[in-house]
Amino acid sequence: MPKQWKRRHKATILRTQQFPFLVATFSLLTEGQSSATCCNATMNNTLRPRNLGEVEQVVMDYVWNYGPCTAEACREALSSERPMKESTVRTILRRLEAKGYVAHTLEGRTFIYRAAEARENVAVRAVKHIIDRFCNGSAEQLLIGMVDHDMVDRKDLERLARKISQSVAARKSPAKSPVRPAGKDEKS
Repeated sequence: MPKQWKRRHKATILRTQQFPFLVATFSLLTEGQSSATCCNATMNNTLRPRNLGEVEQVVMDYVWNYGPCTAEACREALSSERPMKESTVRTILRRLEAKGYVAHTLEGRTFIYRAAEARENVAVRAVKHIIDRFCNGSAEQLLIGMVDHDMVDRKDLERLARKISQSVAARKSPAKSPVRPAGKDEKS
């Protein structure tokens, strides 16, 4: 290992010594690779997420939590915490649709809005954008920064390592489909 690399990455080496299970986790993710950042785990062909404003986030949370809704139903539900006119809610929903967060269908003359993507997919895209923009595409760098700033603790990382191990194991073993006895077809 070159001395220059050792000096530059001494803090990373110390952190990996403090959290050996983190190294094991990255080893699971990068089997056959020489380092955790050798192969960028993020995809580069996804669109940059368009940020949500505070009110857009409130409306989007309602759509994610309660499913398809009209602008009026959304306005009524949010009126206790954030009173708005129906035209304001319609404008917000139109902007969310332009950003790709919601889609609508027509029932008569009424627009029914639904989430275009699951909350988890949007969160993954946002984190991917952060990793690409601020961490040079390295999920490891993001996690180490979170550890350094006490955003995640040892328990969180151990739980993450277990989930990653389970996920990797599940991907390696193909799902077994139930086998039906020959000649016993289901009746429609």
